[in-house]
Amino acid sequence: MRHALYSLGSICVGVLALTGAMAGSPQLPDGDFTISPPYAKAPELTIKDGVPKGTMHHFTMSSEDSKIYLGIGRDYPGEIVPYTRDVYVYVPAQYRPGTEAPFIVVQDGASLRYRNDLSAVLDNMIYEKRLPAMIGVLVHHGGGDAQGSERGLEYDTLSGTYAIFIEKEVLPRITREYGVKFTKNPDGRATMGGSSGAAAALTMAWFHPELYHRVLSYSGTFVNQQSPYNPESPRGAWEYHATMVPGSPVKPIRIWMEVGANDNGSTRDEASYHNWVLANRRMAAALKAKGYHYRFVFAEAAGHVDGNVVDQTLPEALQYVWEGYPIN
Repeated sequence: MRHALYSLGSICVGVLALTGAMAGSPQLPDGDFTISPPYAKAPELTIKDGVPKGTMHHFTMSSEDSKIYLGIGRDYPGEIVPYTRDVYVYVPAQYRPGTEAPFIVVQDGASLRYRNDLSAVLDNMIYEKRLPAMIGVLVHHGGGDAQGSERGLEYDTLSGTYAIFIEKEVLPRITREYGVKFTKNPDGRATMGGSSGAAAALTMAWFHPELYHRVLSYSGTFVNQQSPYNPESPRGAWEYHATMVPGSPVKPIRIWMEVGANDNGSTRDEASYHNWVLANRRMAAALKAKGYHYRFVFAEAAGHVDGNVVDQTLPEALQYVWEGYPIN
C-alpha cells in the first residue's frame, strides 16, 4: 500500500479519521505504508511558547558498579574492559511526585538528536494530551559497535539480559536519585531505538513481555549481527522474522517500525543476512501473518536511521506505539 504520512498536526489526508483512545489524536491503522521525499520536520519538534517544559537530568554509570555488564572490547578478547555510560532522564512537567508513571527506554540515549527531538515532542504532545505524561529513560551503550563490542553485546544479543540490566540497575538508580517511580504495568512501558538499538528494543519486549509491550524501531538491525555465536539463534536477529515470530505464539507487543530504501546492505543478497531493507520487510510480513498490531513505514530515498525521516515521523510513531493507553 502506498500512503502519504504527515505530522500529527495535519494527519488528515490518506489516513482513516477514526476516533482513538487518545484525546485529540486520530487512530492510526496497522499495516504497510510508504513515504517519499521531500521530508519535512514535524511541528511537534519545535519548542513552543506556553508549553510546560520537562526537566532533563544526567548521570553516568560505571561498569565497575555493574553485576551484569562488566565490559568487553575487540582488542582485548576475554578481558574486562571498563567503561562509563551516560544516562539522561526526561521528567515531564506534569509528573506528580510519588506516583507511578509510564515510561519509554531509548537506546543510544546520549545521541543529541534523540535527546532534543524526544524532549520537544514529549513536551508538546503531553501538553496537548496526545501522549501520556511519561518519563524518558535515555540510556547510552557501553562502547564500540557491532560484533565484539560492548554495544554489540548489549544490543545484538538475543536474550533477556539487557532488559534485566535496565530493570535491576538503571531504573532503581533513577528512582533513588530523582524520586520518580515507574509503572510495573507492561502496557505502560515502551522501548525504542535505531539500528542495533532498535533490535534491542524488540528484544526487550520479546524476551520480557511481562515488562514491555510497546516498541519503536528505526532501521532495525534484524540481521545477523549477534556475537558471540548462539546455536539457539544461529543467524542472530535474522531469526526473528525467519523462525521466531512465525513459530511462536503471538506476544502482547505493539510495534512501529521503519526502514529506508537505501538502508544498510540494500544491495546485498539474502545469503549475506546483512540486508536491512529485506530484513525489515520480512519482519513486517511476519508480524502481519501472525496478526500483530504493527505499522511498517518504508521511506523512499532514505538512508540508515535517516535524520530527516526521524524528524518527520517521530510524533506519529509515538502516537501509534502508545495507542490505547489512558491519558489523564
